[in-house]
Amino acid sequence: MPNRDVSAVSAKNFLPDIRMPSNMPPEPVGIADMAKMFDVTHRTLHFYEEKGIIASRRSGIMRVYSHADIRRMAVVNFCRDIGIPIATVQLIMQDLSTATTQAEADDLFQAALAARKKEVNAELSKLSVQMQKINDALLPEEHHAVGATQAKTATDVRLTTRERQCLELMAEGYAPARLARTLGVPVEEHERLEAVILEKVGASDRYQAVAKSLQLGLISQNEE
Repeated sequence: MPNRDVSAVSAKNFLPDIRMPSNMPPEPVGIADMAKMFDVTHRTLHFYEEKGIIASRRSGIMRVYSHADIRRMAVVNFCRDIGIPIATVQLIMQDLSTATTQAEADDLFQAALAARKKEVNAELSKLSVQMQKINDALLPEEHHAVGATQAKTATDVRLTTRERQCLELMAEGYAPARLARTLGVPVEEHERLEAVILEKVGASDRYQAVAKSLQLGLISQNEE
């Protein structure tokens, strides 16, 4: 039996507003359903339990979870998706467990996201420099002048005000659903916006679009 304070894990009441899985099954939720909802393995869920990040109870021989457990897992899964290491996730969840109000929990999580944003911006900046060096090394000497001209033209990518706002929020790490809510548009409209931005900057995905936009000066790196 893992050495953890299960009562403390299950007593968390204040968590950030993270999008929950659709079509949530009724309680108690079996481990197979939990794993399917978050696209993780049973072993991953066991690992999180060993770390004291989530908890389960027994129904016969099966591990089951409550909707409150699913809320915690939604936070953990979000942190995992944006690249926060498991040790840091543990600290975040411990900090959230000390929150006495929803506002306090939101502030704690926003601080964690701001810290991760700085890390991602630094990574993007480094990758952008590395990509430029690779491109310079791959291009034959006679093509360097042409490449420089193309790069200069790329900085003149024409973005509408809404497209630029969307791009800046993408650079801040906003998930698609939250980005759509922030812009006040349906998810389908946001998807169209991202597709147009990707086409204009010549990117294959949103991460490459942000990296290229930083490199080309379409958006600036925000260190605050």
